[in-house]
Amino acid sequence: MAGPFCVRGPPFPIEAGGGTLAAMSAPPKTILQATPEEEQAIREAVRQAQLDGLGPFRVAANEAHAAALLDLLQDPAVSDPIYDLPRPLTLENVARWIRQGEDERARGEGLLVLTQPPGALVMGYSKITVWPDRAAAELAGALRAGLQGSGSGGAGATQTIGWIFSELKVRLVCLTAALDNERSTRLIDRMGFRRLGEREAKRPDGTTRRSHYWEMTRGGLLRRVN
Repeated sequence: MAGPFCVRGPPFPIEAGGGTLAAMSAPPKTILQATPEEEQAIREAVRQAQLDGLGPFRVAANEAHAAALLDLLQDPAVSDPIYDLPRPLTLENVARWIRQGEDERARGEGLLVLTQPPGALVMGYSKITVWPDRAAAELAGALRAGLQGSGSGGAGATQTIGWIFSELKVRLVCLTAALDNERSTRLIDRMGFRRLGEREAKRPDGTTRRSHYWEMTRGGLLRRVN
């Protein structure tokens, strides 16, 4: 994660800086094999996902949001901890990143979701990466600096993870956090994710960052809920 995950209110907190979750450069460590029917169902679920289940004011990012999303990401308190953003942060690069997100959704492989009340600033974003052939997903995102540490991320994180399992039909969710991100680490542990050591997270420029790594299965979530 590069910071927070998406939650009930504005998106989550979970990565260096306490307001962001980071995306990984590789599929989960645990290898699940989806049947062709399951893979197709996951792809269709991503394409047809109803975002209101994530919370109020959730919208799928499109190019019309590029300037507002850039405004969010230009704050170093939001973007500095996130290693997978389209740098340098320009309007053109952010628009291209949004188009990539739209292409991923069309393939059934991801969602780029914004939290933006009508007429207001973008309060945060969440990036869900999906591997349909692995029946797995990863959550990443960031929250506007003024909302970080408010509790809104942790409060809704379990709801968001549950939404990914139920709405997108996956069987595994994974998360990462920078080694020095103590607040995110405590939150993820408290949510019941299983820590599976560390992994190298690769940035677009080819450099790497060592991260803590966690996984949760659908069954693990159900056991916690029940």
